[in-house]
Amino acid sequence: MRDVPIDGDMIRLGQFLKLADLIETGGEAKIVIASGDVTVNGEVDMRRGRQLHAGDVVEVLGRIARVVP
Repeated sequence: MRDVPIDGDMIRLGQFLKLADLIETGGEAKIVIASGDVTVNGEVDMRRGRQLHAGDVVEVLGRIARVVP
């Protein structure tokens, strides 16, 4: 698991996927989220605009990153 620092209190899921290098483009983020390949804290989340906060753990196709302040 990799810790990925964010600026501010929250970041949207689609933005975090790019920031954490879990995907390469916003278009790819849209596809993997819509296909159910993204989990947040162990649960599938299909909302690109989902707000993530410190401590949230995101997994995409076996790659894991945690939001840290």
